[in-house]
Amino acid sequence: MSDAQDEIEDSSAPLIEHLAELRTRLIRSVLALLAGICVLFIPISGDFLAEHILQFLLVPIENTLRALGDPSPTLQYTSPQEYLFVVFRISMVFGFALAFPVIAFQMWRFVAPGLYKKEKNAFLPFIIASPVMFLLGASFAHFVVTPLAMAFFLGFADAPSIFADLLSGSVDVSDATAIVVPETEQGLRITFFGKVNESLSTSLVFIMAFGLCFQLPVLLTLMGKAGLVSAEGLGSVRKYAMVAILVLAAVVTPPDVVTQLILFVVVYGLYEVSIFLVGRVEKKREAELRAQGLWFEEEPDTENDPLMDEFEEDEDEDEARR
Repeated sequence: MSDAQDEIEDSSAPLIEHLAELRTRLIRSVLALLAGICVLFIPISGDFLAEHILQFLLVPIENTLRALGDPSPTLQYTSPQEYLFVVFRISMVFGFALAFPVIAFQMWRFVAPGLYKKEKNAFLPFIIASPVMFLLGASFAHFVVTPLAMAFFLGFADAPSIFADLLSGSVDVSDATAIVVPETEQGLRITFFGKVNESLSTSLVFIMAFGLCFQLPVLLTLMGKAGLVSAEGLGSVRKYAMVAILVLAAVVTPPDVVTQLILFVVVYGLYEVSIFLVGRVEKKREAELRAQGLWFEEEPDTENDPLMDEFEEDEDEDEARR
């Protein structure tokens, strides 16, 4: 009992001390977040760092529009404050990403004193693996999924048709004193004039969705370490997991079969990886318990075993003959 008490650090600290410790950790986390936001407003080549990130996030839309025939892709904003809010939104998201190591460390410093040493060693790798897997998911969304989605959305509407008309000379701008809008007999023209805010939202939705989906192995492996799930249990619900992944693919991706199939294959592959990792965790736990002499094999279920029933009937017959 004394060893267990020695293994826990500061478990008997008064409530006020815990609250004061929590306040300190929260203040440091908020300061780290503010510092990360300020970094995004550092001017680089005449523009804020957040504006360069915005250009990077909108590259799939630019490439899609160029592939569809638009020689000068353009996005617009329709209110004076919209572009400022877009830049601030990017600074919030990526400022949090920059500050995450500090925030995670502060969370760890607050939680760690109440954990056993074995729990600390088991929990720490997951704190490191979580941002790595999120980064992999976000990269997959930006470089693979978003271009496919934009090609489907913009290609479906034949977005660059008006640009082709402009380039072909439908509008005569040679006379600077008068610009005449050309007459058409083809009805209403539907074209794409994208907004910066909405286009950014589409990219961020894909990044967040795939970043969270890539957390599946981390979450299930952690639950396996806690004994909440087992490899056998996860394997027995494969068909339900497949249906759930198909529904997820239909919700977060455009109605494009190729994109949905990519998401399904990736997430289901992560599910199988999770089963493998949980199985390794169970084998390691079994080996440790066997080494300590604490492992007990489960007794076979003989109540519903037909062979055992037949054996018992033979025993009853032999007893009756005697």
